Amino acid sequence: MAENISEVDLAYQILSEAGKDNPLYFKKLIRQIIAKKNKVVQNEAAAISEIYTMINMDSRFQHVGDGLWGLTDWYPPETKRTRSSTTKTVKSAS
Repeated sequence: MAENISEVDLAYQILSEAGKDNPLYFKKLIRQIIAKKNKVVQNEAAAISEIYTMINMDSRFQHVGDGLWGLTDWYPPETKRTRSSTTKTVKSAS
């Protein structure tokens, strides 16, 4: 069955099964994709690069640092802070 779905959909499935607390290192994730698709790979580096690019361009995935990838749904959207909310007013002691 995994042979019939796209690499990015399979990556989504693998990460979903891993769970929120388990983002995966990109090479491990991509090697799992290749194995599940029974994909014959002539050049592993090229295959990793191709699948990495697809994952990177898909908004369902989020790079969480140190080569780890998770699902965007796992993380709250970033909120922007305004300068006024981070600036404290200091009264002089005079």
